Amino acid sequence: MTQHVEHPPAPVPGGVTVRRDAGIYGYERALRRAGLEPIAGVDEAGRGACAGPLVAGAVVLPPGKAGVVPGLADSKLLTEAARERVYAQVVRRALAWSVVVIDSEECDRLGMHVANLEALRRAVARLATRPAYVLTDGFPVDGLGVPGLAVWKGDRVAACIAAASVVAKVTRDRLMVGLDGDWPAYDFKTHKGYITDVHEAALAAHGPSPVHRMRFVNVRRAAGLEPVPGPAGDPATSVGPEQPGEPDEHDGQGRPEQEDA
Repeated sequence: MTQHVEHPPAPVPGGVTVRRDAGIYGYERALRRAGLEPIAGVDEAGRGACAGPLVAGAVVLPPGKAGVVPGLADSKLLTEAARERVYAQVVRRALAWSVVVIDSEECDRLGMHVANLEALRRAVARLATRPAYVLTDGFPVDGLGVPGLAVWKGDRVAACIAAASVVAKVTRDRLMVGLDGDWPAYDFKTHKGYITDVHEAALAAHGPSPVHRMRFVNVRRAAGLEPVPGPAGDPATSVGPEQPGEPDEHDGQGRPEQEDA
């Protein structure tokens, strides 16, 4: 039985801490009190998908009421319609925002973890407003050129990360709908490249498309590069990037964010 551990808010520079009841804008307020701004949030969408691109978003929200985005939340907690509404508000209100797309070929070449880090770095580098501090979701990212803080479940507790998650998710979903037109047999518009029964059946029937990620065990199997699954519990029955069954840190299931999302 897995014990749930509630992680306390992470400390920010200057000895300032974020109260548990500070709300989704608490991290930005604490950092501004410490004299650090502009503040960027960065997050990605599509790490756990076995097809399509990885997309990273970075957002700098303005201070005060101008930076309060109606309905803002982790993209995975919003419906598709709500994400579109929040996306429009974020791009209208942000001091700066950017998106970076890493295609499936580059994901295969770099490996998912390296591709993820590279996408996040590129997204921050492309911001028109250079941040003084960067908040990342879950794990630290080096090479950003400015100080940063990894925030546990950051897309749920830090507004700029949540905004970045929405920008990344909406951008990627739109791209997957476009890829569905090119490769209709896989139904990308529905599952967005994540592993579902429908997606697995399409892979079995048609083999991988050019936009599938060959580092994923189930994709390699569909291409005839992995053994046919054995009995339940056989490691060959696992699916995931690079290592069988590797979870997606952000959707927690290795299933479509939609769901998800």
